Amino acid sequence: MANGGGAKGATAPDGKMTIAELAQRTGMTIRNIRAHQTRGLLPPPEVQGRTGYYDEEHVARIELTREMQAEGLNLEAIRRVLESTGGSSKEMVDFARAVRAPFEDETPEIFEPDDFAGAWGVDSVDERLLRRAEKLGVLRTLPDGKVEVISPRLHRAATRMIEFGVSPSAAIALAAKLHEHADAVARAYVDLFTEQIWEPFDKAGRPEDDWHTVREALEALRPLASDALLAMFQITMGEETEKAAERTLRNAGKPQRRSRSHKRR
Repeated sequence: MANGGGAKGATAPDGKMTIAELAQRTGMTIRNIRAHQTRGLLPPPEVQGRTGYYDEEHVARIELTREMQAEGLNLEAIRRVLESTGGSSKEMVDFARAVRAPFEDETPEIFEPDDFAGAWGVDSVDERLLRRAEKLGVLRTLPDGKVEVISPRLHRAATRMIEFGVSPSAAIALAAKLHEHADAVARAYVDLFTEQIWEPFDKAGRPEDDWHTVREALEALRPLASDALLAMFQITMGEETEKAAERTLRNAGKPQRRSRSHKRR
């Protein structure tokens, strides 16, 4: 049996580390590392002489195991995932992080209740409107009563509309419509990725050399989806604006009807 602790005076090959060095690198105890090996969570070390050596693959596997534990998976479930996934642990870690990476690039802003109400042009915000906005995921009320705005860009757009005379309830109703349509667009892109990229990769046995390409496709999907959605919105917004303008001009050209209350002289 290899000496997991490393032979006395042994020098680790380049890029390799003993179990003690792996423990120091990852913050795990030697006992837990060996327990992970017993459970099938870590591949065996490379044995040279009587010493077992570990590498970056083992470090990545430990990191992936920790991240999946943080997601709520138990060790047996993690073992099954690792066993069925294939590919290097480093690629799996990178892919898992890409999947969980937040899509948005905004930093939420926190408002005092009075400041938030002022931005909406009211003395106090209707609790029903707040609950509707929270349900849409655009803001949330904190335990101390402050309001966290998840998307400052969306909030600025809403406050500008309110400045032009749109009521807060109408602004929330519009946000609900946008959420509904955006949800459909998001599903379309997720389905596209699943059907055109992930499923062929999965059917091919998840080749180790293709993990990087699949992860790059997932990461590229985010800005591509935003750009395509904005481009299509600009086209459709232009079309709808032209139609509305035509209707308005036609109506303006029609003679106005006299009010019934108007008295003839």
